[in-house]
Amino acid sequence: MNVPRRYYACRACGRTYSPWDQWAGVEDIQVTEHARKLIVTVSTAWSFDRASAKLASLCTMRVSDDTIERVCQDEGERVRQWLRGAAELVSSFAWAPGEPEFYSDGLKINTTEGWREIRLNLLQKRERAMPAPPEKWRERVLPEASVRLASCAMADARLTGAMWKRWSVLMGLEQSSELSVLADGAAWIWEQARQRLSPQAQWCVDIYHVSEHLHGCAREWLGEGEAARSWAEERVEELIAQGGPKFIAALEQRIGACADERQRLAMEALRTYLEGNRDRMWYARRLAEGKTIGSGAIEGACKKIGSRLKLNSARWRPRRAERFGALLCLDYTDQSDTYWRSRAA
Repeated sequence: MNVPRRYYACRACGRTYSPWDQWAGVEDIQVTEHARKLIVTVSTAWSFDRASAKLASLCTMRVSDDTIERVCQDEGERVRQWLRGAAELVSSFAWAPGEPEFYSDGLKINTTEGWREIRLNLLQKRERAMPAPPEKWRERVLPEASVRLASCAMADARLTGAMWKRWSVLMGLEQSSELSVLADGAAWIWEQARQRLSPQAQWCVDIYHVSEHLHGCAREWLGEGEAARSWAEERVEELIAQGGPKFIAALEQRIGACADERQRLAMEALRTYLEGNRDRMWYARRLAEGKTIGSGAIEGACKKIGSRLKLNSARWRPRRAERFGALLCLDYTDQSDTYWRSRAA
């Protein structure tokens, strides 16, 4: 359907103006706000060409994949800025129940400049679970997060940390003793956490990453099989029950008494990894307090966001990947309705 409308142009300055476009909110790309919302929503699930077909099938909206990409890039930049600390986000985080948890991780995506890491940040609140003993750590069920905020960027550690600091200030977490920081053993994450986040925060290295190192150590000298799995699982339970410093001391005793060169080298490599995380492995205490000891929330976010960014072997321009990543962060955290209400205000 074609809609006739008046179009004005200034001879002096060259600016153009269409009153109907401004009233309808179609802006430069000439897509209404509701159409933008539909386009963005469908595009976070499907590639741009499939999104075009889905829109035609589901709501008879005929829009090219090029226009879809333009809309997503335009809206993605707005969302990227909004996620940095819009008033609506600050308010929803402040009123949500539970204790704050912060996560960060990175994922590799294919860009026009080669494979680049896009760093993903996640801040959420969650109420405590029922206390659990160390041997029940796999069986307990954690409550769902009451609120989630996420952002992503192809930035170095310093700029990523600056984003964390901004969130910390806006959300009133600068001196929070309730804040939990959970991540894998990446040194840059813990260094930035030390510089940017609350000095009273509780640090926890993801138990599943630690478990991977324990299983890797066992395979080095026992090979694949039940014996290696059994040894590693026993050590995981010991680590959870004893805590980092005590477990490392016991591991050093094993190394000192070890006669097998291959086993000794494997355990020394394990000790090096654990030593760097000595004060981030108080798992039994966190289980008793009903807190998480894993970084599954950020792993899930990386998996979902990465699957779309890598769809059909996509190759992104870095800036476009960041903008579209912002749309995916908005979708993952269920903040879409809040964002679109703020756009309409």
